[in-house]
Amino acid sequence: MRAVTAVVLIGLIATSCSQSPQTPAQAAAPAAAPAAADETVGEGKQLSALAPANLTKPRPKAPFDVTGNWFIDVSKNPEAWRFGPPYPKLTAVSQIEWDAAKKYTAQGKVYKDDIGQCWPAGLPLIMTRYWPMAMVQIPTAVYMISGFMNSVRIVYLDGRKHTDPDLIVRTYNGESIGTWDGDTLVVDTIGFRGDHHWMDQGGVAIPAGEKLHIVERVKMAGPQLEIEYTMTDQEHWEGEWKSTKRFNRVNDEDIQEVSCLPDLNQHLQSTTSKTQVLK
Repeated sequence: MRAVTAVVLIGLIATSCSQSPQTPAQAAAPAAAPAAADETVGEGKQLSALAPANLTKPRPKAPFDVTGNWFIDVSKNPEAWRFGPPYPKLTAVSQIEWDAAKKYTAQGKVYKDDIGQCWPAGLPLIMTRYWPMAMVQIPTAVYMISGFMNSVRIVYLDGRKHTDPDLIVRTYNGESIGTWDGDTLVVDTIGFRGDHHWMDQGGVAIPAGEKLHIVERVKMAGPQLEIEYTMTDQEHWEGEWKSTKRFNRVNDEDIQEVSCLPDLNQHLQSTTSKTQVLK
């Protein structure tokens, strides 16, 4: 009985101490962090690709890792950064832009060089636009940062689906979801902005619209990275537009901070020259 009574008394004392008034210092102290990692999300919400609970989920090992700096292979063709020729059959809407670009180029003028005006290059051009692309692969995503304008692209690998088309926030690089098909990474991208977005520029003007849909099949081809593009946009061309690119590793250069500012481009013909045709 004495042992039981002692236990009860200890419990009462502990309860009394826990309910005693706080000192001013105790009252001002921040609340303790909740024990354990509470990584719950709201109903219907997707865990961030960087959430520890998402990163540590069991997954098969990826067939390859693209982490590194990559640059389009132009060893055989200095124009390899373009996605044509061949070009698909254009719709009437695109043909107007194509014909205008040809006309003004023949006159020595620059037609609608939105990239020169600091508009984002957008996908697919951002993948091949002059500077290397830094890629960092983790289990849930591939993060890409271009040496051109520091454009950011994320390919999610964590099993999520595309955002509802009515809710998606449209961007120039779109929303990219990747899945593994054997030793190939298949990347499906939708959700593009359709203004100031081009599939090709510089003498050849082909617009990209909100209906643009790009599927990339990414694989290793020896030391090179190979990406096979299949692109559709019924507003601007008929059927599928296909192009395959190869990229080489860049091991002696890092991506630097780059800002496209009009005042830094004043020496460029496409920015301030009277030869610029903007409309």
